[in-house]
Amino acid sequence: MDIRLLERQSAGLGDRFLDAIEVDVQTLKLHPGIHMKVEGFYRMLIGRFPFALYYLLEDTSIDIYAVLDCRREPSWIRSRLGESLIT
Repeated sequence: MDIRLLERQSAGLGDRFLDAIEVDVQTLKLHPGIHMKVEGFYRMLIGRFPFALYYLLEDTSIDIYAVLDCRREPSWIRSRLGESLIT
């Protein structure tokens, strides 16, 4: 996500988006693995925005692979998640 696009829509929207992700990441630290699995990843919906954070649990870490727009075609999301596993 290019934060500048959000800022063009409304001043401060980009900061609010980043703040929402930060809050959700902090929550994720407390409750990892409770989210629905999609395409092999856990999917956490971002509060107040139509985005989802995709992550995997490792032995000692939570690995975030992507933050994707839920309004996109499911095939696009699958493609992006597949690329995340390759890179």
